[in-house]
Amino acid sequence: MDYVLSNAFVYFENEFSKANVFVHNGRIADISLTAPSGDAVVYNFDNCFVFPGLIDVHVHLREPGFSYKETVETGSMAAAHGGYTTVCAMPNLNPVPDSLENLTPQLGKIENGAKINVLPYGAVTKDEKGQELSDIMELAPYVCAFSDDGRGVQNEDMMRCAMKEIKRNGKILAAHCEDNSLLNGGYIHDGQYAKDHGHRGICSESEWGPIKRDIALVRETGCKYHVCHISAKESVELIRMAKKEGLPVSCETGPHYLTMNDSMLQEDGRFKMNPPIRSEEDRQALIEGLLDGTIDMIATDHAPHSAEEKSVGLEKSLMGVVGLETAFPVLYTELVKKNVISLQKLVELMSVNPRKRFNIGSPLAVGESADFTVYDLNAKYTVDPEKFLSMGRATPFAGKEVYGRCLMTAVKGQIVWKDI
Repeated sequence: MDYVLSNAFVYFENEFSKANVFVHNGRIADISLTAPSGDAVVYNFDNCFVFPGLIDVHVHLREPGFSYKETVETGSMAAAHGGYTTVCAMPNLNPVPDSLENLTPQLGKIENGAKINVLPYGAVTKDEKGQELSDIMELAPYVCAFSDDGRGVQNEDMMRCAMKEIKRNGKILAAHCEDNSLLNGGYIHDGQYAKDHGHRGICSESEWGPIKRDIALVRETGCKYHVCHISAKESVELIRMAKKEGLPVSCETGPHYLTMNDSMLQEDGRFKMNPPIRSEEDRQALIEGLLDGTIDMIATDHAPHSAEEKSVGLEKSLMGVVGLETAFPVLYTELVKKNVISLQKLVELMSVNPRKRFNIGSPLAVGESADFTVYDLNAKYTVDPEKFLSMGRATPFAGKEVYGRCLMTAVKGQIVWKDI
């Protein structure tokens, strides 16, 4: 279908300009002030904003293996609802995609159920157990990157071998950095809230210790290295120093780490995720990391669970919250409207930078695939998990008043979400 998005503020060549966007045969045919012809299908988006499709390099779609939590179809529809056109699906599945044979069921689910671009990760080690390398060379042509997300690679020699093999195949190693020997049964940040409420805490060193180890291995191997969901101030500083050294290191953080601290926790499973929400000092360090370019991108770590798995409090609920349908409005409300970062910077963090680093997705440019989203930034509403398209409902942002409603999302020109 050919159509025109008219009168919008369009993110084009790194700035916003009033323009019309012409879509023809699934591609961007023109971005200009040219008037639509009389027979064109026109969507009037006066005072709305057109962004390149958002890209999330860290989501859990739970299929195959855990379809009672989420499916590729429901998760990708939730992504479209949030303005995402490309997501990267983590490998903690059943079977774990540690060989082409074990990846094939996931590729089938994606082909039959995905409403947007869904790119799988390959596991770093067999069954994500950290004992033996996956079939990295066999998997490399079919995956966006490699990760054992949900489990840190504990053994230094295994991580060294993984980096060498992943570098040989021209891929990124996206690391879940967690030292199991330092967890001591913790499940929220080892801060004031934990002390005041008798909870076992997770120390920050369990995150930054493995990052420090891995940066030394990057220096040795030259592997492209990406740190998942950083939450601690020490992690920011380690990555800042690695970048100054010129190492091929990047990182992400999540909306909840940027907009919350542990004083905001409640005795509810919807506030439990890994890594945990940390102190205000940590949050401010993450903001500084955004501003100076240390933190490359924002990813949701969308991790749906069943209602039963999230209904037994902070101690016993499973780790993980959903985020695809709240990320942009929460970040726009808390960071852009409060003049912490610009709207252009938010688009860079949620689309431009992940596209460039992982070499995925499409820019909003003439001749490119028509992958875009349209937002009404003046629309104000309250986050209601019962309206999510995701099967997951656990979010720390339930009941929060936000600005920014997604009006349309298109992938290869096909409109996959519309609220107009």
